[in-house]
Amino acid sequence: PCGARCGASLRGGKSLIHLVADLATLLDILMFVTAFAVLLTGVPVALALAGTALAFAGLGWALGVFNPSFVAFLPQRIFGAMTNEVLLAVPLFVFMGVMLERSKVAEDLLTSLGRLFGPVSGGLGLSVTVVGALLAASTGIVGATVVTMGLLSLPTMLRHGYRPSLACGSICAAGTLGQIIPPSIVLVLLGDALSTAYQNAQLAQGVFAPDTVSVGDLFAGALLPGLLLVGLYAGYQGIVAFVSPNRSPPLPRSGAQQGLSRLALWLDCGRSLLPPLFLIVAVLGSILAGIATTTEAAAVGAVGALLLAGQRGGAGGGPIIPAGIAAFGLLLALNSLADLRPAREDASDADGLAIGLAVLLCAIGAAAIGQALWRVWHARVLAAVLDSTARITAMVFTIVIAAALFSLVFRGLGGDHTVTAALSALPGGTAGAVAVVMAAMFLMGFFLDFVEIILIVVPIVAPVLLAMGVDPVWLGVMMAINLQTSFLTPPFGFALFYLRGVAPAGVRTMEIYRGVVPFVGIQLAVLTIVAALPVVATWLPGMVFRE
Repeated sequence: PCGARCGASLRGGKSLIHLVADLATLLDILMFVTAFAVLLTGVPVALALAGTALAFAGLGWALGVFNPSFVAFLPQRIFGAMTNEVLLAVPLFVFMGVMLERSKVAEDLLTSLGRLFGPVSGGLGLSVTVVGALLAASTGIVGATVVTMGLLSLPTMLRHGYRPSLACGSICAAGTLGQIIPPSIVLVLLGDALSTAYQNAQLAQGVFAPDTVSVGDLFAGALLPGLLLVGLYAGYQGIVAFVSPNRSPPLPRSGAQQGLSRLALWLDCGRSLLPPLFLIVAVLGSILAGIATTTEAAAVGAVGALLLAGQRGGAGGGPIIPAGIAAFGLLLALNSLADLRPAREDASDADGLAIGLAVLLCAIGAAAIGQALWRVWHARVLAAVLDSTARITAMVFTIVIAAALFSLVFRGLGGDHTVTAALSALPGGTAGAVAVVMAAMFLMGFFLDFVEIILIVVPIVAPVLLAMGVDPVWLGVMMAINLQTSFLTPPFGFALFYLRGVAPAGVRTMEIYRGVVPFVGIQLAVLTIVAALPVVATWLPGMVFRE
């Protein structure tokens, strides 16, 4: 009898343990679904995530399946975000993008490229794609790019007979290139999330000297897929112009254009291309060459955008700003040729001269920055740029904090174990798990913003996939391409809303939706290519950053 009672007691204990485990599993699934439903109601993202997390933390605590000490880790997470140098690149890249948008770089590019390629069938659509790629590589701000090109190019394209759906689709797709072509805020946030997930996955496997993945790795990995995407966009424009010329007719030459030679048009185009190319070389070149970290390169880009905006800020600037741009270039070259550390006892006379020259170049650069600041302030640009930068940065970091709380509560309810078990049980092993995650992120893109998806989904699924042996750079590039579609997929694609807000009243919303469908198909094709050929994403980082 005693043995029977003991056996019954043990069976009852196991049943209780299973009941608690099942309840926790139910709660973490219900928590995720609830957060998704609250987001769809239009509640601000940070409030939706934090409110859902606190509600389920209280419910789990009351039911005895949640340890409140998980919430006590939130201050450490906030402090970690405050001291994270990688995330410091976010406001710097935002400042760079907004400053360039206000300095009308896109307007000059569209005007000059339109003059050059407009007389060719499909040329204006090709110009929009090229401008989108250049702005993506120098600003990375989707909203500013789509709005600018929508205001400048869409009326011209419609006036000269472009099919509304093709014109709208071209502008929306080109505007989203800033999500995949570095520098990109998507890649910065993904790089930070994947770096933490990759180290945690290795530590869980007993690797106590884990490898790292950086934002620079993702920048290099995303470059070739981004260029492939640009090429396919341009190819689609060419095919449409060849098969159906009436959908993208050539623009007639204006009187001013007829008086210009082809060489003059190319020179005019070259003058417009120099500012974005300067920033591309300064930002991406410094990262890929190993001269600067991502955050340092973002600072270079912010200063470069300020100098370019100051140079365009009106007459009377004199040679100070061009001299400052040249000084910073010489300083970069000097740093690679000499040791500029002043506090050295073994400094030679040559090093002393180099240090003195570096101080002079810094003084010239500081004077140029001061002149640029005065000019953009006088032009009433600086205040608007700082206001936009502060708003966007505050939005991103508020979501970061709310997502950290959501992640802590989700893990406290055992959500990471639930995800691990679910992905491990999928047919197809690692390939099946990656395919399901990609499909889930694609479907979420119909309703959620990329920041929400990165900060909610990636910390949950990335450690599981990386523990299965998935290459972190390949996974990050796949996710970035997938997230780019979230800007194009109806009904809540942000690029669609941006264009709808500036499009003429005669353009129907369904024409915008119809126009982006082929470009979503192109993005899915590139995603398939990268999935089938990981070397497209992993070759360049291996070449650039190999030891």
